[in-house]
Amino acid sequence: MIMKSASPLRTLLAALTALAPFAAGAPLTAATAPRPNVIFILADDLGWADTTLYGHTKFHQTPNLDRLAKRGMTFSRAYSASPLCSPTRSAILTGLSPARTGITTPNGHLPKITLQATAGTKAPATSPSFMPETVTRLATTYPTIPKSLKAAGYATGHFGKWHLGAPPYSPLQHGFDVDLPHWPGPGPAGSFVAPWKFKDFDADPGQPDQHIEDRMAQEATAFIEKNRDRPFFVNYWMFSVHAPFDAKKALIEKHRARVNPADPQRSPTYAAMIESMDDAVGTLLDTLDRLQLADKTIIIFASDNGGNMYNVVDGTTPTSNAPLRGGKATVFEGGVRTPLVIAWPGRTKPGTRSDALVQSEDYYPTLLAGLGLPLAPDQKFDGMSILPALQGQPLTRDTVFTYFPHAPGVPDWLPPAVTVHQGDWKLIRLFFAGENGAHRYQLYHLRDDLGETNNLAAQDPARVKALDALIEQFLTETQAVTPVRNPAFNAAAYRLAGEGKQKSDTKQKTATKQKNLPAAP
Repeated sequence: MIMKSASPLRTLLAALTALAPFAAGAPLTAATAPRPNVIFILADDLGWADTTLYGHTKFHQTPNLDRLAKRGMTFSRAYSASPLCSPTRSAILTGLSPARTGITTPNGHLPKITLQATAGTKAPATSPSFMPETVTRLATTYPTIPKSLKAAGYATGHFGKWHLGAPPYSPLQHGFDVDLPHWPGPGPAGSFVAPWKFKDFDADPGQPDQHIEDRMAQEATAFIEKNRDRPFFVNYWMFSVHAPFDAKKALIEKHRARVNPADPQRSPTYAAMIESMDDAVGTLLDTLDRLQLADKTIIIFASDNGGNMYNVVDGTTPTSNAPLRGGKATVFEGGVRTPLVIAWPGRTKPGTRSDALVQSEDYYPTLLAGLGLPLAPDQKFDGMSILPALQGQPLTRDTVFTYFPHAPGVPDWLPPAVTVHQGDWKLIRLFFAGENGAHRYQLYHLRDDLGETNNLAAQDPARVKALDALIEQFLTETQAVTPVRNPAFNAAAYRLAGEGKQKSDTKQKTATKQKNLPAAP
């Protein structure tokens, strides 16, 4: 929940968040019970329709995610903070919107260190706005989940992808005791299958075809075993299923034999990548069962953004997000609606589902509230505790926002945008992309139009105005650095550029069909 008013109300709401355990159930304090362990599993580029959780895939197989779902609650309306990875990762750790932190692109691996977003100053005539210069590192001044849990006596370990900065901005500076493979980049350094190219992190001897998730799950297991007698926080941020697109050869052949040419999800390589990802989830569940820690451990499984449907692998797209529109790098539902399962013993009823509206910024305040931990001095959140939803109660939230002031070159091309979800309604503001430099809008009623095919903005201007006022309030409250109108914008050239982009993408995909190479960022 965005705090939309002056600081006194913000302070009151923060205090109520800290007291949420007393309202939502018996508080977990050192005086009454040992605090549960926490495992946060974040998949990379895993789409809402990529798993068997929601019944929209016949090709991908995720039995261990189904196994996790039987232990907890599956959310049908969970949103990432951004359609790209690093902004969402920053939001998970801090509980703050990318609009507030200024981390709005995945630039954490680049050499340039930028800690303050600034307004853009240039753009071609085909762009309606100057896009902001984004922050490239998560500043260590922010309170984070690992800092809070470490202060409460938790052993803290990060395993897998980071992409929020090299030292002095690595996991080790953000509250983690352990960081493996201690890699600041976006991908698994060359390949998912050994040999990898990580510095000082080689595959296990005798396992030349070891998958990176096999190894990460083993490392997380060793950490759990070492800390089984004290509270632990495992932050397992998978490299899967991001590019590069490769997998164990035996799994690829297994799924190649299952391909249905009429199914939009028909990449055997991607299906094999999902299987290895799911196997890693199973390894952690097996570990908890073996150590008799399952009833003492909170597990959150989420994805950093929607599925990647714009690259080419096996002569097709990696996946399809149908029935959702768009994918990674767009603010359509396919880019921001993601799978979410939370198993919280004593709070979530096993095998339940929820249509509560939740977002990446909610995990931190939820953990603090549920564990009975205090906020840091002057700490605030753009998210809210979702403990009531976890216990099957209504969640009193009005809106969630997605701020994405950029225009990546993907087929579902949009100018810089910001969205608001309110109930079943969704408004997309396209900065300065309308007539005479005005904003342009797309309005959808998702209950009736999940695929976002019928733009109702012209038919319901009053609703557009009301929802846009909420967007403006959000941007003001978060002090977002927003796009600046491009006075040289040429609307005709913009439309031609969009048409040219579509043709270029088609040509590029054709050229890369046999190469297994990314066709778009």
